[in-house]
Amino acid sequence: MPEGDTVFLAGKRMHDALAGKTLLRGELRHPRLATIDLAGLDVLGVRTYGKHMFTHFSDGNSLRSHFRMDGAWHLYRPGERWRRPAHQARAVFEVDDRQAIGFALHDMEFVPTVREDELISHLGPDLLADDFDAAEAVRRLTADPSRPIGIALLDQRVMAGVGNLYRAEVCFLLRVLPTAPVSSVDASRAVALSRKLLQANQWRPEQSTTGDLRVQHYVFERTGRPCLRCRTRVRSGEMDGRFVYFCPKCQSG
Repeated sequence: MPEGDTVFLAGKRMHDALAGKTLLRGELRHPRLATIDLAGLDVLGVRTYGKHMFTHFSDGNSLRSHFRMDGAWHLYRPGERWRRPAHQARAVFEVDDRQAIGFALHDMEFVPTVREDELISHLGPDLLADDFDAAEAVRRLTADPSRPIGIALLDQRVMAGVGNLYRAEVCFLLRVLPTAPVSSVDASRAVALSRKLLQANQWRPEQSTTGDLRVQHYVFERTGRPCLRCRTRVRSGEMDGRFVYFCPKCQSG
């Protein structure tokens, strides 16, 4: 699942490519939205919140798209070959000098722009927002002290933007197992680390939590490889239907 920084960067690139331009082609290839033709509308801008992206149009409506597990927006020059199969395209936007193709966007809604906040009102603070409310994120994180920290970090109602990669890395940096209860963790530090790691990668496609792009992660997807801190082999297991990664020596709880 794409992390919040991936969605943020995709939104910024979409905004730079489309904002202020008129759509020459605007197709939504979704059963509920297939009759909507956006050609002729101006793109006013693109914004993101957590893992949600909103594209604003001059008719007063917005398209919300969510990447889920395998969704993505790609930008192409006219005539450039798409890097994914055409049958996966769920949105096709074309302006004079660029194409924006939304692939595998299972979750799309077309709503009045004034109502788009209703779609994300249940979410916690956006970790990449300029006005991020850390105190509110801590309050939500600690609302259930017995909850496993690995479950709480992924809950977008706590704070929006953490995915499986950052869950693993935050737990490692906190030196706790993902199964450790929230009550055993410094909640303020967990929130601060989550924001720090996403901010470190929000302007680039590569995601490094170590500060070194040659060895990008401490434990994520490093099963059987030596821990960068103690050289114990990293282990993995399943939690809430997804893999979790941890060092059995460095992490406790």
